[in-house]
Amino acid sequence: MTQEQLVLALIALAVAVVVAVLVLAGRRRGPAGPRIDDPFERLRYALGKTRGGLLDALRARLGRGLSEEVVDSLEEILLRADIGVATTRKLIDGLKDALRSGKLASEREVLDFLRQELVAKLGGERAGLAEAPRKPTVILVAGVNGAGKTTSIAKLTHWLAKGGEKKVLLAASDTFRAAAVDQLATWAERLGVEIVRGQQGADPASVAHDACEKAVARGFDYLVIDTAGRLHTDKNLMKELEKISRVGKKHIPDAPHEVLLVLDATTGQNAVRQAKAFTEVIPVTGIFLAKLDGTAKGGIVVVIREELGIPVKFVGLGEQPQDMQAFDAERFVQALLS
Repeated sequence: MTQEQLVLALIALAVAVVVAVLVLAGRRRGPAGPRIDDPFERLRYALGKTRGGLLDALRARLGRGLSEEVVDSLEEILLRADIGVATTRKLIDGLKDALRSGKLASEREVLDFLRQELVAKLGGERAGLAEAPRKPTVILVAGVNGAGKTTSIAKLTHWLAKGGEKKVLLAASDTFRAAAVDQLATWAERLGVEIVRGQQGADPASVAHDACEKAVARGFDYLVIDTAGRLHTDKNLMKELEKISRVGKKHIPDAPHEVLLVLDATTGQNAVRQAKAFTEVIPVTGIFLAKLDGTAKGGIVVVIREELGIPVKFVGLGEQPQDMQAFDAERFVQALLS
């Protein structure tokens, strides 16, 4: 084989490898979901796996007629949706009481009862994002690696920017992983927002300091600070976040205004255990529940609220920046049970 033939063969091999990688990546991602512009229908589509397993099973079971035995049998269905043992028990007991008092006589009334109870357990009204009395509003974002933290920050940034009406600054304070900083910088470029970043291994608080200084001086509306994507030890994490917060207060006395914890909805009860670990060391004010479209256990939203008393403020519904919604309890339950 001549040198020229060898070069051509190597080029052909390289092209074949690239094509194979792209094909396999596409298979792993699966087909893209349909474009749905209506927010409620987008949420309903994202909850399809949970709704299919929950609503269809409830209707099939209730089709046998109403009795205490049938109501008891609903427990298994609710638990499969990861609504949680304590919450499910309360729902079943409430259904039995309503049945005995004659308040339930049809499938529709059972579903209406569940909707009302779930909305109440989720806190009723939409929680909303805390806003600073004077800009910038500072938002700390925490979460373990793999939970979807960086992508969730991108979605939050897209939402906050409101099509360019608001100025958002990102701070890459997860300096322990170069990949995390690079990924956040890539998102910043795609979204057309500015980012403050440091070298790998740099003091995270120093990055936050520079970002706070820039946010105030340049009149940014929002500053979103990414933090370390692992727990380390509780003591170290607390010290790191306390330092970031303390540094920020030099420029923005009431910062941070929100501390959002990103949880992966597909991990079910593990997400609750993660949240408990974080809330022991940081003052979490809200949950960003990522990957809700990829799970059949969307009932975990209820457990988070019931067990932790922390409102879910945002839900991730796909892979694109626009695939996020501010959480609304009534709309969520309606999408889940209709």
